[in-house]
Amino acid sequence: MTAASFAAKARANKPVVGYWVVLDSPVSTERVARLGYDYVALDAQHGLMGYSGWLHGLMAIDAAGAAGIVRVPSNNAAFIGQALDAGAAGVIVPLVNNAQEAAAAVRAVRYPPHGMRSYGPMRSALRIGPVPAEADATVLCLAMIETPEGLANVKEICAVPGIDGVYIGPSDLCLAVGGKFPNDPDVAEEFNAALVTIREAAQDAGVIAAIHTASGEIAAQRISEGFTFVTVASDLTHLEIAAANHLATARSGG
Repeated sequence: MTAASFAAKARANKPVVGYWVVLDSPVSTERVARLGYDYVALDAQHGLMGYSGWLHGLMAIDAAGAAGIVRVPSNNAAFIGQALDAGAAGVIVPLVNNAQEAAAAVRAVRYPPHGMRSYGPMRSALRIGPVPAEADATVLCLAMIETPEGLANVKEICAVPGIDGVYIGPSDLCLAVGGKFPNDPDVAEEFNAALVTIREAAQDAGVIAAIHTASGEIAAQRISEGFTFVTVASDLTHLEIAAANHLATARSGG
């Protein structure tokens, strides 16, 4: 799938399913990307990789035929520009609290006259653009809703011109609604209500409703609820689960 066709599918709110990568391991990233996921997201905020990890990860994802997305470390034009110049088909921008911050993210993603992205598409010129208008039409900008302020301002964030969608970080969102830890059962009602608020705000604005999930089962549930951009788990989590299951089996005698 080309970056342009991926962006078109996502913007049309047709379901896309992706995978989350936190390890700086291009070979395993490529193998995962070959499984048929629509996109693979590299976590540059909490993941265990630097800029070379973004670059090599995006090259591995491209080789496998999926779309490469980067969650940048912060809502910072330099980070966003680096991710896009390395070839990302979109960025997930964390901790967006209001419409002004969402608009700043959009400006960092788009070239003049619609934004402030500096022209220097080192690797991305091979596949996205290099004409600025073509890049603007292809690259996605997703704002994360994961703070009390972001939740309160989600309608205004979704209405920002140029924003392609909102992406729920469930761990931080759980804390934002009063949870003591991610998946705190004491705030399950408040958390589920926040999911509905965010999803409906995105749907009303005609933008992408995206969410991270811990498993394929939860991903399927979120798609049935109306989310259209759904990410599954992470490579490190699955590595740990698989290793633990094999260890338990081996010690049980089969």
